[in-house]
Parts: sequence; C-alpha cells; structure tokens
Amino acid sequence: MSEVLDRKGIEALIPHREPFLLIDRVIELEPGVRCVAEHTFTGEEWYQAGHFPGNPIVPGVILTESMAQAATVGAMALPDYREGIGLFAGIEEMKFKRIVRPGDTGRFTATFAKMRRGFARVQVTAHVGDELAAEGTILAIFQPAAKVAAS
Repeated sequence: MSEVLDRKGIEALIPHREPFLLIDRVIELEPGVRCVAEHTFTGEEWYQAGHFPGNPIVPGVILTESMAQAATVGAMALPDYREGIGLFAGIEEMKFKRIVRPGDTGRFTATFAKMRRGFARVQVTAHVGDELAAEGTILAIFQPAAKVAAS
C-alpha cells in the first residue's frame, strides 16, 4: 500500500504542529515498513535567522528530526499507535554528508528494520535530489493512546 498525505493528513497521524512540524507531505507510506516524506526549506523557518546569519544552513538536528517525523508517520499509521506518541530512544551513527540550504527540498526516508511491541529500529536517510545529505539509525518507542493518557 502506498499513500500520499498532505500536511492535514500528516497532522491526523502525528502530534507535531507548527512551528515543529518539519515535513510538508508524505509521498510513500507503507505503515510499519517504510515512509518517504518531503519538506522544502524556505529560509523563513524559525531557526534559520541564527544558523548562520549571511550563510543559512539547515541544522543537522533539524534534518534528524525531519527523518524522525517520517518514521513517526510510518509507525503511527498503524492502527495500534494512532493518537499515541513517538519518542526517541536513541540515535545511532548519524552522519551528515551534504549541506542543506534554503531552497532545497529534503526527501526523508524511514525504513523499519524492526518494529515490535512499540520499539522500533529505523534506518533513515535524507536526500536532496539524488545526493545523500544524512543517514543513520533512529531508535524509537511508540506508545498507543491509552498508554499516553495513563502517563
């Protein structure tokens, strides 16, 4: 199954909102298996004025969060995790290969290597066009809504 989601569709699945919703659209979605999302960096983002004045570069932590949000869509599209929450459990061997700047469109791919009882190991990449910008592994815990409400 492959779905396309706009921001409204993304917001129906994950709890992130402006100014911290860092993906604009999902172009591929196979829940619990793979998610591909995109974001076009405009230069108007809240962090851009200070990173760096006169030489704007998208911070690596923003790329990492964008990849994590793609993973969150992939997990929370599963019925068991809808209306729940996804939390980082770890980040392994994240590597940054290319500078991303305003005007670039990032394509964030999250491929689930493991997903069991709410724990996920997700291989993630960020590309601009055909160029690899970042890659690594995200470890995450996804909690269903009932568990979130009890916390």
